Amino acid sequence: MSTVTIALLALAASITTGGAAPQEEPAGREQEPQERRKGDDQMVDCTMIFDLKGWSAIYRTAKGNGTITCDNGETQEVEIGVKGGGLTLGKSEVLSGTGRFTKARSIKELYGAYVQSEAHAGTGKSANAQALTKGKVSLALAGTGRGWDLGVNFGRFVIRPAGEKRGERGKDERRENLRDPRR
Repeated sequence: MSTVTIALLALAASITTGGAAPQEEPAGREQEPQERRKGDDQMVDCTMIFDLKGWSAIYRTAKGNGTITCDNGETQEVEIGVKGGGLTLGKSEVLSGTGRFTKARSIKELYGAYVQSEAHAGTGKSANAQALTKGKVSLALAGTGRGWDLGVNFGRFVIRPAGEKRGERGKDERRENLRDPRR
């Protein structure tokens, strides 16, 4: 693994965790079993394996698919879409990329559009890592692929359940997301 790849992965992990080291329990306080802490505010640990293929020439687009798996047993096949623009040119493909989600309470919170910004340059085989956000939910992506690219771009990284058409989730769900203070 190259030094650049390791640095990109460390940066993505740092951004996703807020750069904070895990904190120990205060002295004199015993740690509660995990089962006792579970409740409505319990966070789930979710990961995604994905493939993505796309091109860019000022406008950037890519499509792919993947599988999200959470530690609470939830699993979902998903479709991924990337759209954006900037000073960018290239063609690329990522096979068996990985993603790690943080600060989510259920798999449903993972669907939607994440903000994405990226500076990139590469030819042949290349590695990439980046951190994306959607409200309080963060997504750290890492992957290797092939192709060539050069530029700086901004855009959206959209995840939706496989087979769901764009805009299929109705206004009621979007309204509920606005009312729920936990999101």
